[in-house]
Amino acid sequence: MARDPQAALVALNRFGFGARGGASGDLVNAASDPRGFVKAELSRPTGALLEVPGLQGTPALAEAVFAYQDEVKRAREAAAKSEPPLEQPGQTRGLSMTTADAPTSAPSATPTPSMTSAPGEAAPAMQPMPMPAKPPQQPLNVVQKTFRAEALARFQRTVLADCGVTERLVAFWSNHFCVSAGKGELARMWAGAFEREAIRPHLLGRFADMLKAVEQHPAMLFFLDNQESLGPDSRAGQNRKRGLNENLAREIMELHTLGVGGGYTQDDVTSLARIITGWSFAGRNARNGAPGSFVFNANAHQPGPQTLLGKIYQDDGLAQGEAALADIARHPSTAKFIATKLVRHFVADDPPPGLVARLEAVFKKTDGDLKAVTLALVDADEAWSAPQTKIRSPYEFLIAGGRLLARVPEDPGFYLNSLNTLGQPLWAPAGPNGFADSNAMWAAAEGMKLRLDISAQLASRLGNNLDPRELLDLVAGDAASTETRRTIERAESRQQALALLLMSPEFQRR
Repeated sequence: MARDPQAALVALNRFGFGARGGASGDLVNAASDPRGFVKAELSRPTGALLEVPGLQGTPALAEAVFAYQDEVKRAREAAAKSEPPLEQPGQTRGLSMTTADAPTSAPSATPTPSMTSAPGEAAPAMQPMPMPAKPPQQPLNVVQKTFRAEALARFQRTVLADCGVTERLVAFWSNHFCVSAGKGELARMWAGAFEREAIRPHLLGRFADMLKAVEQHPAMLFFLDNQESLGPDSRAGQNRKRGLNENLAREIMELHTLGVGGGYTQDDVTSLARIITGWSFAGRNARNGAPGSFVFNANAHQPGPQTLLGKIYQDDGLAQGEAALADIARHPSTAKFIATKLVRHFVADDPPPGLVARLEAVFKKTDGDLKAVTLALVDADEAWSAPQTKIRSPYEFLIAGGRLLARVPEDPGFYLNSLNTLGQPLWAPAGPNGFADSNAMWAAAEGMKLRLDISAQLASRLGNNLDPRELLDLVAGDAASTETRRTIERAESRQQALALLLMSPEFQRR
């Protein structure tokens, strides 16, 4: 292999999702110019956008879920009206369910994991496991269909990406500005659209623009309950006897911008919460706009000027909040917080202080130009010389497997089920701080055992048709350790060798 195989491994694993199998030539291309290989993907102006036929915008999705909820409500009401009268003591119904009529088990909500073959390849035969008879599964409703379609589009894009650095940035920022599909049907319906609309268009633009798009997106407003926040002195607040909700304001300052210890106080949180009262979205009645669209409700906005981080913001409605966000976006604490998180994600759990300082300086100098910050990271020597000690997250592990095995997903079931098993359900963190980005989170013994189980499952299906020694050359080439190469060569079967490859340091670490 030409030039620098170790740097090629860094380019593909640290900045991307690993090499693709088949005839992609990723490792050879990365070895010839590692930094250029990463930068090439960052040079595409619209490379982060995800426009797939059938994926709808947030307002259309809101109308769909509201219509679905109305349909469910009507069905329940109709069922309640058709219920037979309660039996009187001593009476029996003319018909009864016998043991043979009763279902033997509940319908499974978990699709059978599957990975499809790459174009031109025959799918390996699988022996079905004997299962007890069970009734047919209920058809997916519109919320489930939408979530799975959004997930599949994301999985396909990431598996097919040349390097994957753009999709790594999508995953990073989506976790930084996280919402949770577990909040309810609206949140599940909007999770993918939120990423497509608020994250991807600003991935290599200004941080301030991404911040504004995120905080005004209905998915974020719903997730952190800002539609319920009323200025105490506003018309709505006085009429409804309901007050301020500080959830969104607190997370903007603590998790999205300044960070803990970033120089703000509880008074600042309260002030920001007052400033963004009225930031909401139109509901099913479409009173203020199309259902699911961002609206500013002046009746809910707290009147009067507010002091935030030592600056007075006059009450000029929506513009008051937008001005406050713009100032927070360029605050020195925000620059340091974002630089630290980026370096921790891409380089090391303990970010090199010098590299953090340089990214922080670029952030300040360019007014939060995220492309400039990312390029500074790619150009940093520390990013190439630091040991590859970080463990891939479950999402990164699964995507890397799909890329190596050249299996473009046609059904999201395998990925969604595996992410649930490994503790990183798609778009569904346990809290607004997202999933942890550290080895302590992902390198625990139980988690690694589950990865081994999934690796063995894949190997049992695909191992007969693949040569793990050739795959090792695609994954790491000359950068593969002697120990890993010997371990794979000494495996008792191709299936065992493939499972060992998927658990090797060259595959698990970035």
